[in-house]
Amino acid sequence: MSSWRILDFTTFSGWLRYQRGQLIACKDDDTQQAIPLADIATILIGLNVGLGPAVAHQLAAFDVVLLVCDWNGVPSASMTAWSEHGRVGARHLAQSEMTQPRRKNAWGQIIRAKVTGQASTLRAVNCKDWHHLAEMVQLVRSGDPDNIEAHAAQFYWHHLFDDFSRQPGCRTNNQNSMLDYAYAVLRGWGIRAIMSAGLSASLGLFHHGRSNAFNLVDDLIEPFRPAIDYTVATTPSEMSINHPSVKHRLVQASTQVFQENGLSVSSSLADLAQEVGLYVEGKIPKLEVPTWLGPIEDIPLELAV
Repeated sequence: MSSWRILDFTTFSGWLRYQRGQLIACKDDDTQQAIPLADIATILIGLNVGLGPAVAHQLAAFDVVLLVCDWNGVPSASMTAWSEHGRVGARHLAQSEMTQPRRKNAWGQIIRAKVTGQASTLRAVNCKDWHHLAEMVQLVRSGDPDNIEAHAAQFYWHHLFDDFSRQPGCRTNNQNSMLDYAYAVLRGWGIRAIMSAGLSASLGLFHHGRSNAFNLVDDLIEPFRPAIDYTVATTPSEMSINHPSVKHRLVQASTQVFQENGLSVSSSLADLAQEVGLYVEGKIPKLEVPTWLGPIEDIPLELAV
């Protein structure tokens, strides 16, 4: 995956247009900036951004995911290119016909990876009780019938932040806002990975919301959340999500090195989506899920950004 840039236009006021392979951002004060479309993976736009069909067409041609955000900066809609994967029809059919045992087995693997990652995050922030989560991993069974994920989450959030309750959409807490924003960027990578693998985003392994067009995306990003959480946990809680340096750091969190082999979060997620494609077609017996084992590189907080 050669494109890597994530552009945030949620507070931008002006127009986006296309010219000779570049996205041109034109502010209301007539200043302009050009960005090569080949470098862009995801764009977030707010309510004061204008763009026409020609730009939308070029974004699709360059496989750029467009996330439309509300006034809070939370994505409410998306645009993605139609998949050109050679087995898209076969994979959609295989997803719809996948047996429940295979779905449960895959979900169990995802939860084991997620809880292991949460233990790694607690260890990285010097929480002495991280071993408790590591022990919980051994209790996860196929399909997670004992809801170890929820029990682990309760322990995890209580120990990761002081006096914290994870509440998506809550704008009165800086850490909740940071998590919402960083998860939205991660979800953008997930959408791109699913589409590139020729999979149906709405047919999840575990998530099955009737109004959720990205159930499978929400399944597959679970093991990657702890890496995002670590970045939020090491960002000063008094800093606002509206500070450019905070957003810059949270965007970097989704492209940081995730595995010791050097693969980033986004690349590992893309590989996992391809593995899922093979798994749903029965070409591999077990889903191998990448696991976060702690930070490999530091993401600086560049206050001058």
